[in-house]
Amino acid sequence: MSFEIPTGLTDLLQDFTVAVLKERPSDLTQFAADYFVKLNENKNNDSSVKNVRSGGVRFAASPPPEEPMQTDSDDEEPEPPPNLNSRGTRRGSVFAAPYNPESDDEYEKIVHPKSDVQRQRLAEAVRHILLFRSLEPEQMQEVLDAMFEKKVVEGDHVIDQGDDGDNFYVIESGYFDIIVNSNIVGKYENKGSFGELALMYNQPRAATIVATSEGSLWAMDRETFRRIVLKNAYNKRKMYENLLENVPMLKTLDSYERMNVADALLTRSFEDEDIIIKQGDEADCMYFIENGEVRVTVKNQKDPESKEVEVKRYTQGGYFGELALVTHKARAATAYSVGKTKCAVLDVQAFERLLGPCMDIMKRNIDQYEEQLIQVFGDKASISDLR
Repeated sequence: MSFEIPTGLTDLLQDFTVAVLKERPSDLTQFAADYFVKLNENKNNDSSVKNVRSGGVRFAASPPPEEPMQTDSDDEEPEPPPNLNSRGTRRGSVFAAPYNPESDDEYEKIVHPKSDVQRQRLAEAVRHILLFRSLEPEQMQEVLDAMFEKKVVEGDHVIDQGDDGDNFYVIESGYFDIIVNSNIVGKYENKGSFGELALMYNQPRAATIVATSEGSLWAMDRETFRRIVLKNAYNKRKMYENLLENVPMLKTLDSYERMNVADALLTRSFEDEDIIIKQGDEADCMYFIENGEVRVTVKNQKDPESKEVEVKRYTQGGYFGELALVTHKARAATAYSVGKTKCAVLDVQAFERLLGPCMDIMKRNIDQYEEQLIQVFGDKASISDLR
């Protein structure tokens, strides 16, 4: 019998946690019921038009299971694992206080000194960790500062099922068994991470992790993990929601739909004169400007002698790149960053499942854009002519 965390579960639970931290409901059970009912309604509604809505959850490929969740085919609720310490005796649980990112404004950064070689090894080990993918460069430096190295030998118990969560772990090297109720349900081989679920949800460890060889782990304590990962997720959502509230096109969305869009966004930074999108390229995303400026140019590609002509500029709160996603055609223009610019990016899959209510507005924008091109290139100009 084996156990495996389903793809997307970690993101689903993290988004739910952020929603709880933001709304701070008095009745958590009712809030959870409403949240997941609404999530399911959106999925079912969009399935009817072949657009599956994930309710803001980014269903990316997951890393190996962090802490396998116990499943049971019977209708009865499975008995929770005994609360045992590493010696196999029952212990009392003392869970950390609930984490509130709104009240966590002042803190002392944790720094564990490392050599350049250690820092390079750690950076490589965390490079593909899903939880850290949306962190800004300065926050990633906090992660590298806060983690400390832990060596293990064969037979060492890194965590034990039922224990309180103390650290999050990233594997640099070594082989490890994942054990649930004395059954081996999975393995890690020289890569992976585990331990985040108990820290995020203030619950006992759901599995035991035992080293089956010598190895090296990088660990981060519970409070630092919560501050960096959960506070970052909370702040990102809050920032994106504020940004999207000022986008006229999204006024047709209700607050829940805008929240879903906010959850699907990722930040990208550009230097002066970087090409953000290029005329003629295939479209894979659209952009909302967090700060900075973007200039848009077009070129009549049927005329080799023609030059790029600037047709529009966008500033904070502006958006661009949606037209090619609406028409399912190549990019009709090139967009350059003006100075340092930061954009929130919505990929094509999220665009199609989340922005259906805005499609009429975006189609009207095509007509306005063609009018601009006619003014530049003449009466016969159109978006298709310029490709």
